[in-house]
Amino acid sequence: MDGEDETTKYGEPRKYDPTFKGPIHNRGCTDIVCCILFIVAILGYFAVGILAWSQGDPRKVIYPTDSRGQFCGQAGTPLAKKTKLFYFNIMKCANPMVLLEFQCPTTQLCVEKCPKQFMTLLKAHAVSKDWDYYKDFCKEGATKAKPVQEILKEGLCPAMLLPSKSFTRRCFPALSRKGQDVLVGNQSQFDDGSGLRPAKDLLDGVKNASVVIEARQVAMKIFEDYTQSWYWILIALVLAMVISLIFIVLLRFLAGIMVWVMIVLVILVIGYGIFHCYMEYAHLKDEPGADITLQELGLQMDVSIYLQIRQTWLAFMIILAILEVIIILLLIFLRKRILIAIALIKEASRAIGHMMSSLFYPLVTFLLLAIVIAYWAVTAVFLSTSNEPIYKVFNETECEFGRQTCNPENFSTSDMKTKCPDSECLFAFYGGETVYHKYLIGLQFYNVFLFFWCANFVTALGQMTLAGAFASYYWAFVKPDDMPTCPIFSSLGRALRYHTGSLAFGSLILSIIQVIRVLLEYLDHKLKGAQNKCTKFLLCCLKCCFWCLEKFIKFINRNAYIMVAIYGKNFCTSARDAFFLLMRNIIRVTVLDKVTDFLLFLGKLLIVGLVGVFAFFFFSGRVKAFEDTAPTLNYYWVPILTVVVGSYLIAHGFFSVYAMCVDTLFLCFLEDLERNDGSAERPYLMPDNLLKVLKKKNKTESE
Repeated sequence: MDGEDETTKYGEPRKYDPTFKGPIHNRGCTDIVCCILFIVAILGYFAVGILAWSQGDPRKVIYPTDSRGQFCGQAGTPLAKKTKLFYFNIMKCANPMVLLEFQCPTTQLCVEKCPKQFMTLLKAHAVSKDWDYYKDFCKEGATKAKPVQEILKEGLCPAMLLPSKSFTRRCFPALSRKGQDVLVGNQSQFDDGSGLRPAKDLLDGVKNASVVIEARQVAMKIFEDYTQSWYWILIALVLAMVISLIFIVLLRFLAGIMVWVMIVLVILVIGYGIFHCYMEYAHLKDEPGADITLQELGLQMDVSIYLQIRQTWLAFMIILAILEVIIILLLIFLRKRILIAIALIKEASRAIGHMMSSLFYPLVTFLLLAIVIAYWAVTAVFLSTSNEPIYKVFNETECEFGRQTCNPENFSTSDMKTKCPDSECLFAFYGGETVYHKYLIGLQFYNVFLFFWCANFVTALGQMTLAGAFASYYWAFVKPDDMPTCPIFSSLGRALRYHTGSLAFGSLILSIIQVIRVLLEYLDHKLKGAQNKCTKFLLCCLKCCFWCLEKFIKFINRNAYIMVAIYGKNFCTSARDAFFLLMRNIIRVTVLDKVTDFLLFLGKLLIVGLVGVFAFFFFSGRVKAFEDTAPTLNYYWVPILTVVVGSYLIAHGFFSVYAMCVDTLFLCFLEDLERNDGSAERPYLMPDNLLKVLKKKNKTESE
């Protein structure tokens, strides 16, 4: 009775159909309404892009803007050679109001180069040679004939110049340290009596600026490391691609052996990681300062400092040991299911062997995703720069017009200037009050939503294309004679011609959930300072629930696309059929399918581990043979981390084809068990090795 109840609850098993030969060719269009909606949305997306490109001005992102709203360094203007933005009083940039108004409340001027020496206006005004240098950092109208007091009153020049360095085309103080003091300028300048004083005397209360400068210096060092090692990084990524290709080719012929070799190698690689962490931990035993805890050290900009602490290597060793134990336990308890998973991987290897072009289909998906991302990024930049310059009143003393909108052209003769003599009309930000500017936030939201929808559509198209091709392989009675001539192109044509609506429907559901997750993250970021414990708990629960929902929808969509590719039904029907088929075989799904995913993940881990270990020994200079070849780096972990992430993405691209092949063959395998019984009239279409593992066989007519 329980078995009958389960069958009724999750639908009837598939019945034998003698006419079924794999993916149905005589099919019609599905989910037409969603297809039309998607086309209209895409046309609207193009309209938004055209509108943004006609209104936007990307120069606002490329070039810094001075207090008059002019672009520094723009070609064809008087400021073409003045590429740097100079702040009259950088101390005002540490004001908390900057975080609210996104504009430093001080005069900003375009200059050719940042100041290199400390100098006061009083000193420069007294010496003609110094004045010739100083006036490059003053507004027009500043002359030596005017007294210093009048120049400062009219805001024509800064009170002093600080040695500065350019970062993102903006002049920031060049800070250094001497003992506990933060210094402006280098150490030699401080010692030679040039008049420099500790920065805490010059910029009292601007300690946060030193943190910004340290972050800038770290960023510059990382950038230098990339310029020194980019070609070696490319070589390592090419090596990862070659290893992935070799691994997949070997899987076709030696799938069983390769899987066990892969498992052993992963265990050995992690074991070596544990050994290396222990050796580093033991090596630092007698080193001074190595026993400091991570909590005592706190957050440091120089990440390499953490590698000089024993607790760091102890943490790495514990994490790797836990991972090693988990992998070994999983292999022990799931060893029988691994045999079935190996059989599926072998069959997937044969399927890919008959369709080698499928390995390069991820490049098509990558290209389409690159186009979607580029269109979204360009549209976002043009939308964000399509505002008009807004000027506001900034003042030193209390003023009733403070932070109000002003017009710089007539500000000097306005009532605002009369009532607040020390106020200035400075560029604040970009905005506007037209209908277009009022709905600009809506256009930005539409841009983000269509980005998710298009990106998910491209991913779904790749999944359905591969599923249709691999399904045609499984259901072919004589392989490869009964397969289409070009299975990948045939499946792609069917997906675009008949099932654009189904692809749009599934990707729309997923996009709505992803946008909700983005909004929750935005709310969490905005309300972080004002959250109580109840609000934090509620937001945390919502984020967790929608994360789980997104994972579930991705799983349903993936299997729904396989059923659409095979039977040509609409998205909802296919999703229901796939879900019921999986639920009727829930034990096989939870164990067999996940074991296969785990084995493929170990393959990615092995490729990343091999390339990562090679990159570590090369860039860290631990091997003497590489000492003369390896580039000199500030942080050797920068290229290593880049290589590891890039290798994982490359391996994931190749193994995603394998994963889709295994998932498709798995659903076909479940349907094969329901449709057929191994008799001469209804023979199983699964390979012999899978029949052997399942202890089933096809009977001949005599039997």
